Amino acid sequence: MTKEKIEKLIAQLTLQEKIGMIHGDGFFATKGVERLGIPPFKTSDGPRGVRKDFENAAWKDIGLSYDFVSYLPCNTALAATWNRALAYSAGRLLGKEARGRGKDMILAPGINIMRTPLCGRSFEYMGEDPYLVSEMVVPVVQGIEENDVSACVKHFAVNNQETRRLDVDVEVSERALREIYLPGFEAAVKKGKAKGVMGAYNKFRGTHCCHHDYLLNEILRKEWGFEGITVSDWGGVHDTKEALLNGLDMEMSVTDNFDEYYMADPLIQMIEDGEVDKKTAYAKIDEKVRHILHVMNKLHMLDGERSAGGYNDYEDKAALRQTARESVVLLKNEKDILPLDKKKVKKLLVVGENANRQHAPGGGSAEIKALYEITPLMGLHMLLGGNTEIIYKPGYFNEDIGNIWANTGDSENGQADSLNQDGDTTQASPEPDTKAKSEEKMQRQMEMNEKYRKEALKAAQDADAVIFVGGLTHDYDTEGQDREDMKLPYEQDRLISELLQVRPDTVITLVAGSPVDMSAWLAHADTLVYSWYAGMEGGIALAEVLFGDVNPSGHLPETFPFSEKDCPAAALGEFPGGDTVNYGEDIFVGYRYYDTYDVATAFPFGYGLSYTDFVMTGIRAEVLEDTAESKSVKVSFDVSNIGKRSGSAVAQIYVADKCPKIKKAAKELKAFEKIYLEAGEAREVSLILERDAFTYFDEESHGFKADAGSYMLLLAKNADEIVDITEIEFKNS
Repeated sequence: MTKEKIEKLIAQLTLQEKIGMIHGDGFFATKGVERLGIPPFKTSDGPRGVRKDFENAAWKDIGLSYDFVSYLPCNTALAATWNRALAYSAGRLLGKEARGRGKDMILAPGINIMRTPLCGRSFEYMGEDPYLVSEMVVPVVQGIEENDVSACVKHFAVNNQETRRLDVDVEVSERALREIYLPGFEAAVKKGKAKGVMGAYNKFRGTHCCHHDYLLNEILRKEWGFEGITVSDWGGVHDTKEALLNGLDMEMSVTDNFDEYYMADPLIQMIEDGEVDKKTAYAKIDEKVRHILHVMNKLHMLDGERSAGGYNDYEDKAALRQTARESVVLLKNEKDILPLDKKKVKKLLVVGENANRQHAPGGGSAEIKALYEITPLMGLHMLLGGNTEIIYKPGYFNEDIGNIWANTGDSENGQADSLNQDGDTTQASPEPDTKAKSEEKMQRQMEMNEKYRKEALKAAQDADAVIFVGGLTHDYDTEGQDREDMKLPYEQDRLISELLQVRPDTVITLVAGSPVDMSAWLAHADTLVYSWYAGMEGGIALAEVLFGDVNPSGHLPETFPFSEKDCPAAALGEFPGGDTVNYGEDIFVGYRYYDTYDVATAFPFGYGLSYTDFVMTGIRAEVLEDTAESKSVKVSFDVSNIGKRSGSAVAQIYVADKCPKIKKAAKELKAFEKIYLEAGEAREVSLILERDAFTYFDEESHGFKADAGSYMLLLAKNADEIVDITEIEFKNS
């Protein structure tokens, strides 16, 4: 359909019909215009797969079986693969299943920067580094939209906490905004060609992000050339006039009074009352409808030539398992305890509630009605079969308290409840009538922990091998609340410490969506494996890594501090803030802070071990272009697998300005490559660094600037392990 035909459609629409297209007429759909062949626009949550279907005007599961779908690894797991091809396959599967379920837009991917490990939605995002996020989000978006489904990149912007998420006002410097918090969105729009962007709940510099003129009009549309649909987060609109004028196209919410949404009847009334110029109002409404029709046209919603999609295809499961495999991060393997030997392990003890827990139903809007989910315990049974006796002991007690999402789908509006709670993490004192019950639960928790711990310790004494699987659950990693600290819940620290006393060779495995404090026992553990919410194939993938069928290749997409007190936001007292939160750490987020200010960490950004050994050396660089407008550098180096088995290395290139004219981070990630090598194989790798790798945002000129001077190019295995250095010089700025 041509632009001319779209304009003809707009001319035929009544005001009421246009209004129906720009706000929800159900919890996940807008009105269509049947007489003109314009269908409703249907959306679905999708951080880890296509969410179950609700009734149109009630937060109630439809109760049918067709909406069971693939459960994808969380975005943190995807980022931990450092594999762009897997990011594309994950996006393609997500888009295929969204289209197969009849959706037009999938509300994914989430790419907000992990400013603090305490953010409740960290598991939905891709870590702390804007370059890594940018490189991983583009193939996800491309994969989604290959299926005639719009991605909806979220949450735009500076949405880095759940505490007071509806009204907290974020203050951040323009430089930090441009260098840290916006690059992922810019890449998704300009390189990924994303057709949807979702506004954030929070305010930015005094105005709600869902109708923020600077973010939506000036940056997104004018600077980046975005031609798609801007969508509010559900319940994120607070002002009719601002929503009309400041760049929002589609308002969605969590209540069923659809005609009372800000961009529904109140907008018509505002026009009738003369509170806004009629000509201006009509032009803005037409602009919103134009964006929607443009996207509909791109998705072939108007010409009948659309992809049918599909879901629960057998072939897709292989991609999910490979993603789960490559997401597992081996953090410690002293004494080469791993991989375990199937032939020697005839009696295996598995300890930890997370070994037997399914995570798909939790997390807030990330909940999934999974076709299946292989737990670590099930994965071990699948891998080892009948030749190994597997004994399971929970080790600690989890009564499933605190998760407001897990069981709300059938009757309660859990999402609306979350909005009413303002996402506050503070735990208020219980009401008098519930205080006794709370104390009773705590007492029961302590008693059951003691019972389960003793059972596990006794069983550990005569097992051939012991695997502990603990970590977090979606009681802690969840939408609507932040964590209070990084501590492991349910007295896991005590259990792990005592297990290591009885069995020093216990394999410690943690499942979580964000870092945890391991200081109580880390020094005494010889092994540590970090898995994430790794999707429906996650349990078997983890088992394959533990027993050596798969060589681990995951690397951390975020720094693991010793505790939350070490992270910059907490160190400055700027998390979670009050009415306003000031990002006082500026550009020094994640490893940029730890490196620059020499703060020790438990595990650095980009860290990950293997069952083989890699050597990276011989970095060399050639300046290909050096002008004020354009810079290009070819970086080459050699990678060798000197071990006895095949595996994948992640080579990381960091850039450091030798004589910066303004304060900069000690180094910044600017390139990476995941390289598969057979045992004994060596390879030359070449990468191109463009001008963006050497720029910073100059607030005076309001643009990115690359200064002349010397730059160090650092070849690294992770942010702390630099293996080779070379130097280049630019003569032009």
